[in-house]
Amino acid sequence: MTADWDRSGFLERIASADYQAALRKGFWRSVFSWLTQNNNELLPFDEVRKYLPLLGQYDIGLRQIPLDKIVGSVGRYQDFDRAFLPRQTHTKGRWVNIDKAHLQDIVLPPIEVYKVGEVYFVKDGNHRVSVARQRGQVFIDAYVTEIQIPVQLDADFDHDDLIRKKEQAEFLLKTGLVNLRPEAQIELTVPGYSRLLEHIETHRWFMGEKYQRPIKWEEAVTSWYDEVYVPLVRVIREQNILEHFPNRTEGDLYLWIIEHLWYLREEYKADVSPDEAAQHFAEEYSERMFDRILNIIRHTARILTGEEDAEIIPPQEKEDTLST
Repeated sequence: MTADWDRSGFLERIASADYQAALRKGFWRSVFSWLTQNNNELLPFDEVRKYLPLLGQYDIGLRQIPLDKIVGSVGRYQDFDRAFLPRQTHTKGRWVNIDKAHLQDIVLPPIEVYKVGEVYFVKDGNHRVSVARQRGQVFIDAYVTEIQIPVQLDADFDHDDLIRKKEQAEFLLKTGLVNLRPEAQIELTVPGYSRLLEHIETHRWFMGEKYQRPIKWEEAVTSWYDEVYVPLVRVIREQNILEHFPNRTEGDLYLWIIEHLWYLREEYKADVSPDEAAQHFAEEYSERMFDRILNIIRHTARILTGEEDAEIIPPQEKEDTLST
């Protein structure tokens, strides 16, 4: 009896020390997150469900899932940080009991999760995830319910991405690319999906003029994707333009280059090819992308509204204008 009591007390002290270590680590992670202005919070599943259209839900049974791809929780997103380190002291009792079970090699039941894209949200088992990660586990057993959405989510996804992903999902559903071109994943890192819809509408108008008949929306979408978007993306890949723009996507470059193409054609009153526009864009803007791109977009907008004599505002003047 005494030996059993001593062992239980010993395990309690070890598990309590483990918890305090996890709590301290969580505190310092929160400090670092504040200093670097990086988001360190778990994602609330309800927010994802609110912003992203859900296309279906399926039970796919018991799986081993990577712990580092669990990014959110159904109800405990305030109790743990993004690394599932504890943030609230009321988590201690259950956390310590689960850690003691690990110390005694007691097999715990699988957790329950929702799989959305390539990431997971804990429905039941947040403390088990926290202890497993603290103990260096890489995988955990889970009963998985997969929820289908029209966009991809990865482990870097955070709350700030929700609006952009919402716009992307709406774009894919409105264009019908989810069904027309299932392989299409047009990713933007800046707002711009509404401008892509304008590109399709413009392409539809030109098709109507060319063929002298009404063009169905689905026909315009597939023609734009096959004959405008994909060829320009091919140019971007062939010229390795993306390497000049770290942390951007082919969709970003498509949008910027196609608008740059319109600008060059208006500026020089000449038929500039997409290849030439892409090369010129990379040469001109890879070192000072943000200041110049904002001016290109502004200038292009003025051209399209008939103000063709508008001048590009130098970066310093732009900053002064925005600050007034």
